[in-house]
Amino acid sequence: MTWVLNLGVGSRTKAIARAISGAHPDLRLVTSPEPGELTGVVVCSTFSRDLEQTLAMAASSNAHVIVVSEAGHRLEPWSLLACGATDLMIWQDDPRPIQARLERLIEVENVVESPPVADVIRGTSPALRQALRDLVTAAKFGGGPILITGETGTGKELAAKVAHAVSAAGRSGHLVVVDCTTIVPNLSGSELFGHERGAFTGAVSVRTGACAAANGGTLMLDEVGELPLELQPELLRVVQEGMYKRVGADTWQHTSFRLICATNRVLEDDVTAGRFRADFYYRIAAYSVQLPPLRDRPGDLIPLFRSFVSEAQGQAEPAEVTPEVEVALRRREYPGNLRDLRQLAHRVASRHVGPGPVTPGDLPPSDRPLGHDSTTDNHAPTLMDSIRQQLRQGMTLRELRDYVADLAVTAAIEESGGSIRAAAARLGVTDRALQLRRAKRRT
Repeated sequence: MTWVLNLGVGSRTKAIARAISGAHPDLRLVTSPEPGELTGVVVCSTFSRDLEQTLAMAASSNAHVIVVSEAGHRLEPWSLLACGATDLMIWQDDPRPIQARLERLIEVENVVESPPVADVIRGTSPALRQALRDLVTAAKFGGGPILITGETGTGKELAAKVAHAVSAAGRSGHLVVVDCTTIVPNLSGSELFGHERGAFTGAVSVRTGACAAANGGTLMLDEVGELPLELQPELLRVVQEGMYKRVGADTWQHTSFRLICATNRVLEDDVTAGRFRADFYYRIAAYSVQLPPLRDRPGDLIPLFRSFVSEAQGQAEPAEVTPEVEVALRRREYPGNLRDLRQLAHRVASRHVGPGPVTPGDLPPSDRPLGHDSTTDNHAPTLMDSIRQQLRQGMTLRELRDYVADLAVTAAIEESGGSIRAAAARLGVTDRALQLRRAKRRT
């Protein structure tokens, strides 16, 4: 891993360099980086003349940027973070705070690149990388419940497996997954808490339940937004106190597990609407990790497709694709995200034969683009043409503003390699504002 150091003051640079190099001799120090060398952590001064360029370079290469400021130098931290900086720190004649921050970032990056993470969730896009950093930080350095959000097919169960694997709690138990859409309310949560023999019709034997099975490990509640409202107080007690009763039993049972919940719903809206208990929501969302949809990971699309095709054919090397197929894949929508892409790859794999690349004929007819390739069309519609078309369809000025803004957001994300942070900086808004806008447009 490379780390870049340039504080503009020789004594500070040397102090931090000595501290870090002694603890991490495998790191390579670079003081005048080229774009390809920004792969780790950058430490620079607020007085750096190329700070803006450094932030832009770091955003495109998944690097961290720590900006160090003078104690009396006032700087707006939130704007700096929105532009891609990882943190703003104050120099206090002591390299240890910066050293500690550097070492934590390095440790997180090492875990993200380790087999328990990289072999389970594949991809290098900035949006995915940031989500994995958040997940690893919560799992390894925190002990509370983790709420994983994301659209259908973004890999939430895989993320739960990663969190279980890197958990710092030292648990030796298993990962137990419960699909909340299958829990029947009138059985009082037998799947979660278990039941005694004869507790209800059909209970012919004792059942331990998921809370017992997850003891010493991790319990994942998939689609937690579908958990029946009447069961949420009972599960809240388990999370808070580690105690529960089997259905039909009088004695309390003890359990200890790491709770991970996943949903494709906006639980804050469900809380407001009374469909989800506020106390339970705030308990399970101690850490929140949002997985990006595939459209925010444009750089991962083709490598994942090639990998999925090879996986379906039992080949070790990723399959090649022709330029025409690549264009078609990039233009296609993937409402099911990774699941959708994998299924498409498997359909293609069933048609593709031989050692050559995937060709247009390998795509099933239902998956082929309609019409001709507009990349060769010199008369492709302009923005003005699109606006005229929307006006003919009765779109108002307010609706047109939203329409054009959505186009700008999509373009900024694509130009930023899928990085929400970099796209927000280009658009002059905060990460949160951009995420909220995109969430509202999907509802």
